[in-house]
Order: sequence, then C-alpha cells, then structure tokens
Amino acid sequence: MGLSAFRARIDADYARSLTALIESQIIPRMMVAHSGATTSCTAVIADDVIGADEIAAFAPLVMQIEADELFAVVEAILARGVPMESVLVDLLAPTARMLGEFWENDTCDFMDVTMGLWRLQEVVHEITGGMTTGQTSADGGRRALFCPVPGDQHSLGTVMIDDIFRRDGWMTDRLCDPQTPELLKRAQAQWFDIIGLTVSCDCHIGPLRAIIAALRNISKNPHVGIMVGGRVFSANPELAVQVGADGTAVDAKSAPRVADQLVRERERAVAT
Repeated sequence: MGLSAFRARIDADYARSLTALIESQIIPRMMVAHSGATTSCTAVIADDVIGADEIAAFAPLVMQIEADELFAVVEAILARGVPMESVLVDLLAPTARMLGEFWENDTCDFMDVTMGLWRLQEVVHEITGGMTTGQTSADGGRRALFCPVPGDQHSLGTVMIDDIFRRDGWMTDRLCDPQTPELLKRAQAQWFDIIGLTVSCDCHIGPLRAIIAALRNISKNPHVGIMVGGRVFSANPELAVQVGADGTAVDAKSAPRVADQLVRERERAVAT
C-alpha cells in the first residue's frame, strides 16, 4: 500500500470513528439529559412543511456558519409553525445523510463534515432541551428496543426514532453501537414488544436476515415484532419482508402508529 493510500485509509477510519463518537455518545447523552425539560414557547401557525429545496439550502449552512447562527435558522423554522419532531425527522436527519453524501462524493473534506456534524449535534442539543417526555401509555406501557444494525456506526436515526416513540408514550431502550451478541443478550434479558433496527447503508443488509432470525429465536417475548427503518427501506419497503422483518414505516413520524398496529395484531393472534 502506497503512502497516499495509507493516509487516505487512516483519514477515512478517523472520520468514521469521530462520526460514530458524535452520533453514538454525544447526541444520545444530550437527548437523555435534556428530555425532561419543558418549554413555554408558542409557535406561530404558518408554513409547517419542510421541502427538499429547504433541506438542500440548509445542509451546506452547517459547514459554513457557527452553531449559534445555525440554531437561529432553526428557530425561525420552528417559529413559523414547524413541529420540533418534524425539524428532527424532516430536516436534521436528511441533513446528516446529505453530509455523508458530500463526504462520499468528495464534495467537501473531512474537517468540513466533522464541523458540520458537530454543529448539527449542537442544534439537536438545543431543540431537544425543550421537548417533553411522553407519558406511559394507558394500555400498560409498551416497550421498544432500538439500535442500528450491528456493523452500522451511524446512530443518529436510532436516537431520533427512540425519542419519537418515547414522546408517543412508549418505554424505550437504545443501543448505539452494538455488536450482535450484545443485541441478542439485551433481547433475551428484557421483554420488548417491538425491536427496531435502523440501517443507514445497503452494505449492511447482508447479515440482517440472520440477525432478525436470531432475535426471534432468543427474544424473551416469543411474539416480538421486528421493524426495520432507514433510507434503504424508505426507497424499497418490500425489502423489509425480504429480510424477515414484520414491517417498516414510510417515515419516522408514522412509525409509532405502525408499531402499535403490529403489536395489536400479534396480541389478537395470541388470544385466538
């Protein structure tokens, strides 16, 4: 291996490690630390839709302006009536994916992406500081476990879906960078109604069927529902069935409804 190739490999490994650190350690800790806070801010009812053009304009900003300026942009979006949940799911998550695409396409360098991710997590820190935690659901409190598929180091999607379910009334648990034995051990030790696996890249699809089969065999809940999510499944929902999952959702906002329906169907099947 030549010196330039070696340096490129080191840079790539370092980028993956730092990205994983930001996504799996910093953002999750901040969301947990600030999930109980409340806010008295009243949103102005206006245009509450985030479109593709807005994402395309916002993504480069995270590499160009400071975190406080970036948060001012997000505050303006919130002020026009866009829900915090939509900002997380429809703006910040696609922006994080776009940064990854910028890196893969050599549109920007490692430092730009690193600083962009850092500013993005600062915005997540600020807006989730005002989110309220969902209450235990009246039907007994359903439990869900979320994690990226083992081998996939990008956990921002897992963090966001965990927060959405928690605010919808679910009791949730989350693994941010699990190895398969750790995931199986958690599923065996605790009862979960739903296990959700997020996939950021189709390169991680290969082992997914075997992982799902192992989860079904070892789960403390013999009727556990398994959902998969990520842009791979958004583009091809039928792939969820092919890998052995029970379903997927068209987007993160609809995932709790899909999960609730799945659990109810399984409960009815067990009762008959």
